Amino acid sequence: MKEYQGIGVSPGIAIGKVFILHSGGSFNLPKRSVGPEQISNEIARFEEALTRTRTEILGIRRKLSDQIGRESSDIFTAHLLILEDRTLIEDVIEVIKNEKVGAEYAFAAVIQRYFQAFSQINDEYLKERISDIRDVGKRLLANLCGEEKKRLEEFHGKVIIASHDLSPSDTASLDRNKVMAFITEIGGATSHTAILGRSLEIPAVVGLGEVINELQDDDTIIVDGTHGVVVLNPDQSTIDRFSSQENRFIQLTGELDKLRDLPAETLDGKRITLAANIEFYHEVSSVISHGGEGVGLFRTEYFYMNRATLPTEQEQYEAYRKVVEAMHPHSVVIRTLDLGGDKFVSTLEIPHEMNPYLGWRAIRFCLTRTDIFKTQLRAILRASVHGDLKIMYPMITGVYEVRAAREILNEAMAELEKEGVPFNKDIHVGAMIEIPSAALASDVLAKEVDFFSLGTNDLIQYVLAIDRMNEKIAHLYEPTHPAIVRLIDLTIRNGHGHNIWVGSCGEMSSDPAIAILLVGLGVDEISASPVMLPKIKKAIRSIRYSDAKEIAQRSLAFHTGKETYAFLKEKLKDVCEELADE
Repeated sequence: MKEYQGIGVSPGIAIGKVFILHSGGSFNLPKRSVGPEQISNEIARFEEALTRTRTEILGIRRKLSDQIGRESSDIFTAHLLILEDRTLIEDVIEVIKNEKVGAEYAFAAVIQRYFQAFSQINDEYLKERISDIRDVGKRLLANLCGEEKKRLEEFHGKVIIASHDLSPSDTASLDRNKVMAFITEIGGATSHTAILGRSLEIPAVVGLGEVINELQDDDTIIVDGTHGVVVLNPDQSTIDRFSSQENRFIQLTGELDKLRDLPAETLDGKRITLAANIEFYHEVSSVISHGGEGVGLFRTEYFYMNRATLPTEQEQYEAYRKVVEAMHPHSVVIRTLDLGGDKFVSTLEIPHEMNPYLGWRAIRFCLTRTDIFKTQLRAILRASVHGDLKIMYPMITGVYEVRAAREILNEAMAELEKEGVPFNKDIHVGAMIEIPSAALASDVLAKEVDFFSLGTNDLIQYVLAIDRMNEKIAHLYEPTHPAIVRLIDLTIRNGHGHNIWVGSCGEMSSDPAIAILLVGLGVDEISASPVMLPKIKKAIRSIRYSDAKEIAQRSLAFHTGKETYAFLKEKLKDVCEELADE
């Protein structure tokens, strides 16, 4: 028996047999020479393989669009763009002509050059694009070589998929009736595979490191997608333990479902708004089914990614309108573009930076590319007449950015008014508090906006100087570090001191123990992943607000994050033992 720790990207527990999906499709092919008279035939073979591969990917995209919505299926637009890349196509044809070699060798040689070029770029998002190129390359090479690979959709029985890097198209092919879970050696929470795994609600763990060589087909493994744990060949007592956890999870899920239509209200009547973080329209149904009272964070950058052109104002308006109408009468907070850092759009030519998380991104990008920013603001304003819509600016450091953004918003309003286009003139505007300077200056910022939302993912990263994706220092990433708790407390007090509401939309909000702390500190809204809302609601409904405030005050006195979290878990256990055991 052996246990591995990875990154849990899609919650749930699965116990079953492994099916190893080897990466296959090696690009180290033997050189096959051809005669001058065969060159045209090899070019024709290559072009035929391009057509066949394109047809396959279009089929996968249609299937995924029917399953979980067009936004997620747009991931495969990037794959189609690779197949239509004239530079790549012409490079392959040149190799066939000049070196007089077979199409499969020429294609593999060119693809390897692409791998080498991308691997030398020290950027997380661009590294993820290597997976896209590899996925497309494997499919095209399989078509060239006549390889009849076993497809995931042809599996019989329920299995747990294990792979070095499960490709987006393989992930999209997963049948939830046949596949229990998946695990991969590489990947992060922002990878396409992780995004699709969450959308399909299949338990998943990524970033496990080199584990495939230690697995064999039909090995029994346990996948805990909630905590990122994988257990190989567990003994009976471990199976019993996780089976018991799974049964408790199922039982608890049933109990939590009964709370869906009840408010997130403490025992002594303090009401907290419980909202959800989403990226795609199809997630709205999950928000509603899990009892969400709005969208506290609608990320918009993915709408700009994996496409050849920027989205038009009309496209954005339609996308925002659909979400706002679906969530009516609840509010929807749209975060304006947060590109840069780990998210890039090739058409925008954002330059590579030594420290992208500290560079030209989010509101800084928007205030420079005012054409793109104003287009988005116009679309948001137009959608604002269809429901309770709010605007939130990311990566605010101080008053300057808020005022500069307001000028552009006012310009957009003036244009729409002149054009006779209706919009909500009193739309609320907020600032995301994720930079230490914004938290420290939240007293003056509160005079400029209608609300704050604590973006704790980046706030923790910036305050503690920690790359949360770096496994070597991941243990230092502490949401309950005294500095974090004190900055949150300061921000909430300053916000309330100027009569604006304060929400929290970071991952730490998903932890019921920390949710109690946030309630005690006075947060007005908690926004988290839709699947986590029932647990947060249960925690809130299990405690008195007066007790939560006392817990928060005691938490402010601890000297370490570990002490704080242990205390919070203990208090959660006192009021709701079933959640504390999760």
